Amino acid sequence: MSDLTPAQPQSPSESPSAPRQPRRRVLLLAGGQSEEHEVSLSSARSVLAALPQDRFEVTAVVISKQGRWLPPAETAQALGAGAAESGGEPMLQRVSDTAGYDVVFPLLHGPMGEDGTVQGLLTLAGLPFVGSGVLGSSVGMDKIMTKRVLKAAGIPQVAWREASRAEWRRDPQGVQSRAAELGFPLFVKPANMGSSVGVSRVTGAGELAEALELAFGHDRRVIVEAAAGAKPREVEVGILGNDDPVASPVGELRFDTDFYDYDTKYTGGRAEMLIPAPLPEGVSERIQELALRAYQALDCAGLSRVDFFYVEETGELLLNEINTMPGFTTTSMYPSLLQAHGLSYPELVTRLIELALEER
Repeated sequence: MSDLTPAQPQSPSESPSAPRQPRRRVLLLAGGQSEEHEVSLSSARSVLAALPQDRFEVTAVVISKQGRWLPPAETAQALGAGAAESGGEPMLQRVSDTAGYDVVFPLLHGPMGEDGTVQGLLTLAGLPFVGSGVLGSSVGMDKIMTKRVLKAAGIPQVAWREASRAEWRRDPQGVQSRAAELGFPLFVKPANMGSSVGVSRVTGAGELAEALELAFGHDRRVIVEAAAGAKPREVEVGILGNDDPVASPVGELRFDTDFYDYDTKYTGGRAEMLIPAPLPEGVSERIQELALRAYQALDCAGLSRVDFFYVEETGELLLNEINTMPGFTTTSMYPSLLQAHGLSYPELVTRLIELALEER
């Protein structure tokens, strides 16, 4: 569609006197300290292969699991091997060397990458970057803060409770009792984590303590959510844009496991994507409208994937979460959703860089 298509430079044959546009210098950051390190590297390999070489000069830098900036040889090795364990220099010492770049693509998932930390660093360095700024990134990463903001915006969600590690240590029975008020089954999640890391489906009171211990092992704050009906359908929509964002067609995930856990997400053949989702008349439009409202309420920019539960028995739509830097391989849901809206993968990554330059 025309509102999503990247602007194409005029070719010399169309305008012989027009000067050739210099290539934009792009710094692609991948890896990072979160447990989604390997997912980020997979996304980076796809983006590196897709960015048009006649328009962009791309330098990739892998951030190790220890938060260190790897030099070119180690970066290439990490992208090939799928992980970066050690080596490199502290990231703070290297950001000052990035002034020569036009734009940064922080393709980092999870804490210490998608949560406003890197976005703040790049803002201080005066570098345009792809995706949401500090506020949208930090609030969108934190499930508790997301729910508070969306509640104020009147966007429907499942019932939920929150707890801190300090509360858990002081009064574990009280935390469990408060969680059990939601009924079973329920879901226990770290407040700041992605890819279903540290998430448990709890079917009875006897499983609560172990699930809470697991979640608190990943974050000092935990959220407990009620189930959205017996078997809700999981539907997702991609958002692209800054002040005037647009929504993609709605997609649906289908899988046989109890919930969309890490193994189901990243093991081929375990889940099926249906785009567009086969939904009753008017439901897709309602999902798109709610997703756009959530995107703007959280002050997002560039891109996000917004996930919903659709409860067929009642017709309810409940927003599950928002991902401000979703998985970005060529087969990931977000690029697939935008492809269904008319943007090829190379056009999408080009458009994201254009949006970053416009926003900053």
